[in-house]
Amino acid sequence: MVVIRLSRGGAKKRPFYNIVVTDSRNRRDGRFVERIGFYNPVAAEHEENLRVALDRLDYWKQNGARLSPTTARLVKQYAAGQTAS
Repeated sequence: MVVIRLSRGGAKKRPFYNIVVTDSRNRRDGRFVERIGFYNPVAAEHEENLRVALDRLDYWKQNGARLSPTTARLVKQYAAGQTAS
């Protein structure tokens, strides 16, 4: 099954996550099909902390990809921020 989830990067105590499309059997930080965004939980106030390519997200969802619970929460948060702007 294809899943959209977070892949951890960054340094110790400074997490950075890529939002990736991957096969569910691959490891968390392993091989992926496509990177569709990022999430930086420790971003400064003037930095962007979340970006998602909503067109690619919709494409993968139409082709059967499932979102992880955390990714679904982040996408919902991002979409709400886009409509408010």
